[in-house]
Amino acid sequence: MQLEEQRRETQTEATPNAAAWHGTVPSALDVRVLGLVGVVAALAASLNIPFGGGAMAAGAFVVIAAGGAVVHILGERKLRRITAGLVERWVDAGGQITDVTRSSDGLQTKWTVETPDGDIVIGGLALVPIARLSVEWQGVGDTMDASDAEENLDKLAAGLYKEIFAIGSAPQRP
Repeated sequence: MQLEEQRRETQTEATPNAAAWHGTVPSALDVRVLGLVGVVAALAASLNIPFGGGAMAAGAFVVIAAGGAVVHILGERKLRRITAGLVERWVDAGGQITDVTRSSDGLQTKWTVETPDGDIVIGGLALVPIARLSVEWQGVGDTMDASDAEENLDKLAAGLYKEIFAIGSAPQRP
């Protein structure tokens, strides 16, 4: 029993930088984006008052608010799928991921991928017809259409792995 425990302790000490990521990317529904959808729906509904009355305005508000919420949820799911796909491919290729957490600023939905070499911020605009993906590492970022990123996920993951993990962890010359 003690020998088995000792062997486990030795294994964990020998691999302190092993990936601690457990395979889940947290949900990132952004209340600010939903609030913006509500404001736009209210504005559109108020424009309907002179033409259709209160019932038409209420109907327009419900339709636009529900449509905007669905568009945001679908956009968030697309960005989360892309983020999970990138992280899974990086881990499979040997990248060390310690954690994936939700972060946000402005109206962008973002996840922070924590690595020993620094944080990678993946996110973008989570509205499905115009969803954009952005990837930022050490102050350098790139933005692309989320649909294109999802279609070319293997190629994107390989290129980013090379830039972030292979080149980024290479010893720097003075």
